[in-house]
Amino acid sequence: MTDNAGVAGARLEQTHEGEFHGDHGDGSVPVAITSKTKLFAFCAALNSCNLGYDIGVSSEAGMLLKDSMMLSDTQVEIFMGSLNLFAMVGALLSHVIADRSGRRGAFIIAAVSFIIGVIIQSAAQNYGTLMAGRLFVGLGVGSGLAIDPVYIAEISPAAHRGRLVTWSEIALNVGIVLGFASGAIFYSLPSDTAWRYMFALGAILPTIMIFLAIFVMPESPRWLVSKGKEEEAKDVLQKLYPGGYNVDHIVYEIKESIEREVAAEKSLGWDMILFPTPAFRRMLFVGIGSAISQQACGVDALQYFLVFIVNESGIESRGAQTTVLIILGLIKLFFIFIGGYFFDRKGRRPMFFISLLGMMVALVLLSITFFANATKSAFAVCSLALYFAFFSLGMGPGAWLIPSEVFAITVRAKAMSVATFMNRVTATLMSSTFLTTANAMSYGGFFLLLAGICLIVLAFFYWFVPETRGRPLEDMSLYFAEITGDNSVLEAEAKLRAAEDVSVEMSGTVAASDGATSTSNSARTEDIGEGSNVVGTMA
Repeated sequence: MTDNAGVAGARLEQTHEGEFHGDHGDGSVPVAITSKTKLFAFCAALNSCNLGYDIGVSSEAGMLLKDSMMLSDTQVEIFMGSLNLFAMVGALLSHVIADRSGRRGAFIIAAVSFIIGVIIQSAAQNYGTLMAGRLFVGLGVGSGLAIDPVYIAEISPAAHRGRLVTWSEIALNVGIVLGFASGAIFYSLPSDTAWRYMFALGAILPTIMIFLAIFVMPESPRWLVSKGKEEEAKDVLQKLYPGGYNVDHIVYEIKESIEREVAAEKSLGWDMILFPTPAFRRMLFVGIGSAISQQACGVDALQYFLVFIVNESGIESRGAQTTVLIILGLIKLFFIFIGGYFFDRKGRRPMFFISLLGMMVALVLLSITFFANATKSAFAVCSLALYFAFFSLGMGPGAWLIPSEVFAITVRAKAMSVATFMNRVTATLMSSTFLTTANAMSYGGFFLLLAGICLIVLAFFYWFVPETRGRPLEDMSLYFAEITGDNSVLEAEAKLRAAEDVSVEMSGTVAASDGATSTSNSARTEDIGEGSNVVGTMA
């Protein structure tokens, strides 16, 4: 068979790989989600509240902290922006921690680091100690945030995985609202004392997380299988799936998935990331570009320095500022649900266009309020509310959806890590230069700059980002191959399947409980296409 014939075969074969597919056969019905699965996913998502709380409390306490410790604008910028920098290190370490200590162990370590950090920050008497606490908070946030979606994806049936993973984004925004609300709780205290209690309050959530990880949450079935603990994995899977569901088949698919990842690592390594062919280059450009675009629009910068913006608009009372922040946080949280509802019904591209156009209008209006000499506080708050509402409609949840749907299986894990890293780098740059840039070109000028960036991002999504709603990952690989005239994506996947087939043949037949045998790759594919018992599994 020629190379072109092999590529054609890769085009025709459906592997059903990917977390946004639940139906793997005609007339099949996705497996029902159990209450235990929802409970465990909720517990994992709660961990994302830590990052949200830090964003909210840092914004609320930022001005109090600056006045109390007499910090310069640069010191405040470094304090705010450094969290993302330290979080990047934590995210890089999370993979090692999660593989060695398990997913539950990773949650506990992240929570302990966060608690140590907030205690140090709360007790800090100088800037150096404050930054030491920031280091521990960042490490805890980064490692915890990286493990959240992994754990949820590994305990969730594929038919429900996409929706459950978005719970982390919702929890993050709940944390932001709680961080904003901390200012109301300690409103009556002197500013020198209030910010310390506000930071210390952040130790409550990670303490709850430790309790849940020890006494409520089970270990990930995938991690248990990878360590040879298949019986323990089956016990967990029986809690996650309806009674009578054949979990033996799920264990088999988990083992197969692990073998496939090992095969991808051995056959490709980092070559396709560092030295991409045209098709892979376009794929990486779209996926990583989407992740960068989310932060380039300035959302982290505006969230961290929100109290400074509100103060500059003319609202100088602590109580009024806290009220405004809570309202803005609730608006941002509410529209995440609206965006999530329409993403799967209207498509990705329309929601991105609506989101970016709305953000541009909001930023232009916000800029006008700061250029005008008249009273601007109410108009500024409305403009900020529009910005966060339109962000949550599209760029908030969607910017991570695109990378997960366009990256081929051969590079997905590594490409997602690069996309996450670049997202955090962009967030660090934006949030650590906000005050300096705003003071240099005025607040109105800075918001116009962000509106211009949103326009560039809109052009990027219009010209380069394809519609991915309802399209199998195999179709996306074919798409990038066709628009670049490069079949390397399909050839790499064909090569990976060939390595997988050898692995399957060496491991022998496993699905004896279903009375089926796997004598060839085509037979195995047919079983997946027709067996309703595969629907909603963790493949």
